[in-house]
Amino acid sequence: MAETEEQIKARKERERDELYALDISDVEWRSAPGTEEHEERVEIANLPGGAVAMRSSLDPGTVLRYTEAEWRAFVLGARDGEFDLEAPAPRNDEQAAEA
Repeated sequence: MAETEEQIKARKERERDELYALDISDVEWRSAPGTEEHEERVEIANLPGGAVAMRSSLDPGTVLRYTEAEWRAFVLGARDGEFDLEAPAPRNDEQAAEA
């Protein structure tokens, strides 16, 4: 039997609550290879059940947590270029200076 929209919402809220209730004080944080301790970087930690925690090295107290499904969707989207940043369009004063 398929879940109703209300049931899905309730399940996701429960999963989020359980995820944020986890004690992650002893997790091992890792960052991209080649980054130095003093550099700004994103740090990732694996959590139980395939979940993932993410934080900035500049603000280690603020931690985002993702379920396995959320993390998988993010990684696949990143690989497909969904989050690629485009260069901002030049402002009018920059266009005038180039002319």
